Amino acid sequence: MQSTVIHTATLPVMESFYTIQGEGFHQGKAAYFIRLGGCDVGCVWCDVKESWDADKHPQRDITGMVQEAAAHPGRIAVITGGEPLMHHLDGLTKALHKAGFRNHIETSGSSPLSGSWDWITLSPKKFKAPLPEACKQANELKIVIYNKSDFAWAEKYAALVGKQCKLYLQPEWSRAAEMTPHIIDYVKDNPQWQISLQVHKYINVP
Repeated sequence: MQSTVIHTATLPVMESFYTIQGEGFHQGKAAYFIRLGGCDVGCVWCDVKESWDADKHPQRDITGMVQEAAAHPGRIAVITGGEPLMHHLDGLTKALHKAGFRNHIETSGSSPLSGSWDWITLSPKKFKAPLPEACKQANELKIVIYNKSDFAWAEKYAALVGKQCKLYLQPEWSRAAEMTPHIIDYVKDNPQWQISLQVHKYINVP
């Protein structure tokens, strides 16, 4: 199914909040999250399925979104979803940069890249493959491990990203107790990978 990228001065926002980045290279840093509504990937284990239908979330104007973000001292803005690249993000990222933010995005890479990014987290999904441009521009590759077969799938995408891209294996939350020991063993045998844990869930922040 072809993705439809929406060009608009407003965006459907499911939620926005100031918290601590819980995953990947920037784990532990203060960040303002903007979770956009809309997703055409449909992961069966998604923990924010309520984000999938963009029409269920209010349209917010970019100026107001950035003003709310700037009220907090942190200057990392993380755009997530849903699948944020279903929307055209040039306007939002330009406004955030003007306000002094570093722009980070968390994406499956299944829709065309838009926006100006300081950090791209690519988390490809089996349900809809990432586009080649997303693989080439990713700063970090985050593979969610649900089954042992996912390790081979992780290597498939590790071969497609750039040499400087950080490589992370992250247990799917509901299977973390079972899969984390396998990830530990895999990283010990394949030290180009690192473990990413959803630390925000352990410390009970959004």
